[in-house]
Amino acid sequence: MNPLKKLIGQTAIYGASSIVGRLLNYFLVPLYTRIFEPEIYGIVGELFSYVAFLMIVLMYGMETGFFRFSETEKSFNKVFGTSLISLFATSSVFIILMIVFAQPIANFLDYSENPEYIIWLSIIVGLDCLMAIPFAKLRHQNRAIKFVTIKLIFIFANIGLILFFLIFCPYYIKENQNSVLLSIYSSEIGVGYVFISNLIANILILIILLPEMFNVKISFDFGLLKRMLAFSLPLLVVGFAGTINEVLDRILLKFLSTENVNPMSEIGIYNANYKVALLMTLFIQTFRYAAEPFFFAHAKNSRSKSDYSLIMKYFVIFGLTIFLGATLYLSVLKYFIGEDYRSGLNVVPILLLANLFLGIIYNLSIWYKLTSKTMYGAYIALFGATITIVLNIILIPKIGYLGSAWATFFCYFSMMLLSFFWGKKHYKIKYEVLPIAKYFVIALVLYAISRFVPEINQVFTLLVSSLLFFVFVGYVFWEEKLLDFAK
Repeated sequence: MNPLKKLIGQTAIYGASSIVGRLLNYFLVPLYTRIFEPEIYGIVGELFSYVAFLMIVLMYGMETGFFRFSETEKSFNKVFGTSLISLFATSSVFIILMIVFAQPIANFLDYSENPEYIIWLSIIVGLDCLMAIPFAKLRHQNRAIKFVTIKLIFIFANIGLILFFLIFCPYYIKENQNSVLLSIYSSEIGVGYVFISNLIANILILIILLPEMFNVKISFDFGLLKRMLAFSLPLLVVGFAGTINEVLDRILLKFLSTENVNPMSEIGIYNANYKVALLMTLFIQTFRYAAEPFFFAHAKNSRSKSDYSLIMKYFVIFGLTIFLGATLYLSVLKYFIGEDYRSGLNVVPILLLANLFLGIIYNLSIWYKLTSKTMYGAYIALFGATITIVLNIILIPKIGYLGSAWATFFCYFSMMLLSFFWGKKHYKIKYEVLPIAKYFVIALVLYAISRFVPEINQVFTLLVSSLLFFVFVGYVFWEEKLLDFAK
C-alpha cells in the first residue's frame, strides 16, 4: 500500500474515534445543565481543569519520547519497558501522595467535605498516564483498529455509567424504593458520579490493556531514561503553556471573581457555554487529522506553498461559515444548555472566533515544523500563556467570565499574528491575506446586522438569520466560482 494512503487512512481512523468521543461527551452537556445547578456543574469544570494540568506534568513528554526512541533504538522492548516503568513509578508516587494529602488539598480547594474527589481524580490521572504507553504501542505498531476499539469502549462505558447513575438509578429507585440499587447508589454523591463513572471506565480499559503491557519482555535502562527525559522534558513546557491557554481561566474564575457573585456558578455557566463554542473545535480537530499528514507529505512538492495558501483560505471560509451558523442561530442553539446557563451566551461568539484563530495558528505552525525550528512553537505558546494569565487577572474581577472569554480571544489572536510574522521571515508563504480579511469583514458585518434585528418573534428572527447566512454562503460561491468548479 502507498505509505501516504496508509497514513491518511489510519489518521482518519484515529480521528474518527476522537471526534465520536467528543461528540458523545458533547451531548452530555444538555444532561448536566438540566440536572445540576450552575455552581454544581462548576465543580466538574474546575476539577477537570486541574486534571488537564496534571496530565501534562505527569506525562512529562514521555509519550512523544517513546515514539522518537522507538525509531532510533535497536531494542523496542527496552524503550517500551523504560517508558512504562518510568510512568508507573511516577504515577504510583503521585496517587499515594494525593491519597495521603487528600484532605489538606480538598481544604485548600474549598472541597473540605469531599476529599474523595481528590482521591478519585488522582487515580483517574495516574491510570491515564500509565495507559498512554500501551496506547502508544498500538499506534507505533499500526494497530489502528484495536486502538480505536478500546478508545470507543472507554467512551461508551463512561457515558453509559453516567446515564446509569444520573438518570436510571434515581428514576428506578423512586419507583422501587426497596430496590437493590440502593446498595450502590446514593443521591448525596450527586456530581461525584461523573468522576466515579470515569474512574470505573479507566479501570476497565486498564484490564483490557494488561495483555499489551505484558506480551513483550519488559526491560529497563536508566541511561536510556536519561536520554528520553532530555528529549521529552522540553515538551512539558510547551504542553503546560498550551494547557494554560485552554483551561486556566476556569481555575482563575474561582479565585478572582468578585465577592458579589458565586464563583462556582460563574465557572459552571462559562464551562457550559464554552461547550457550545466547541462546534468550532470539532471542525478544527477534524481538519488537523486530515491536514497534518498532508502538510508533511506534500512539503517537497513544487506547488506546496501555493497549496498551503489555498488550504488556509478555504479553512478560514469554512470556519467563518461555522461562526455565522452558530451565532445567527443562537436563538435555537441556546436550547442545547439548560435555562439557568443561558445568561452566558454572550461569550459564545467571542469563543467561536478565538477557536477559529487557534485553527489558523495550526495552519501557520507548518513553518516551524517543516524547518525543524520547533522551539519557536514553545515561544509562541509561552507568549500566549502570558497573555492569558495577565488578561484573566485584569478582566475577571471587572467583568467575570466575559473577561475570560476576551482573554482567550486576545491570546489566540496575538499568537496568530506572532506566528504569521515569524513565518514570513523563516518560511515565507504567500497567504491570500486580503481575500481572507475581506471574508472576515463580511462575516462580522453580517453578524453585527443580526444583533440589531428586532426580536418580533422566533420565526421572524430565523428568517432574517437564514437570509444573512445565505448571503455569506452565496457570496463565497460567487467569489470563489465554486459552481464552475463543481461542473
